[in-house]
Amino acid sequence: MNLGITGKWALVCGASKGLGFGCAQALAREGAHVVIVARTAEALQAAAERLRADPEVPKGTQVEPIAADITTPEGRAKVFAFRKDFDIVVTNAGGPPPGDFRDWDRDAWIKAVDANMLTPIELIKATVDGMAARGFGRIVNITSSSVKAPIDILGLSNGARSGLTGFVAGVARTSKLASANVTINNLLPGSFDTDRIKATMEGSAKKTGKSIDEVRQARLNTIPAKRLGTPDEFGTACAFLCSQQASYITGQNVLIDGGAYPGSY
Repeated sequence: MNLGITGKWALVCGASKGLGFGCAQALAREGAHVVIVARTAEALQAAAERLRADPEVPKGTQVEPIAADITTPEGRAKVFAFRKDFDIVVTNAGGPPPGDFRDWDRDAWIKAVDANMLTPIELIKATVDGMAARGFGRIVNITSSSVKAPIDILGLSNGARSGLTGFVAGVARTSKLASANVTINNLLPGSFDTDRIKATMEGSAKKTGKSIDEVRQARLNTIPAKRLGTPDEFGTACAFLCSQQASYITGQNVLIDGGAYPGSY
């Protein structure tokens, strides 16, 4: 399927690996020029080289790596100094660490909210009006299945990402944006084969005293698909939400979890 985004400019955050890289790859394969952002320059450069060498990425597709911390004003300024106008924005910041809420002080909460709620809001604020003026815009926030099914050891993530969900539910439905072909959606990953899930499993193992293998098997047993998701299939879903064909989908929380969490709200 031609998704109609060839030549569009996409900003993909946290794109050096995992789900962010999967999104950047899927968009680049559709011919979108991608600006990929991550904090670690070496890993980001390696990701850019992988995309440029990908035989499925059309010739002429630009891949521009910018090493920056997108959660800081300085990092965002660096990105927007390179390019101000983006047609597609994929927000993605590393989730806060797991743990016991009794151990989290105010600074821990502020850091979580800043990275996983306020940073996406700043990126939305910086880009949606330009998108509306041009008559096309797609924003996809990578959040978490914990928004729908909170996980006890991920309280920082549960709280911060739920705040973003509430914000998006309102702004995505404003007529000024929706009628101008600008959509904002949240993509909620369940258990995917990434460094993040490994850290979560390690946290569960530490808390319960079980081995990593036991924790992993227990997690797989809760997933009807009986496997972890892959960054490739996550990226494909992201690319669809960014497509011309998805213009009537906005303000939604799209859960990708292999059937693990029944029901919605």
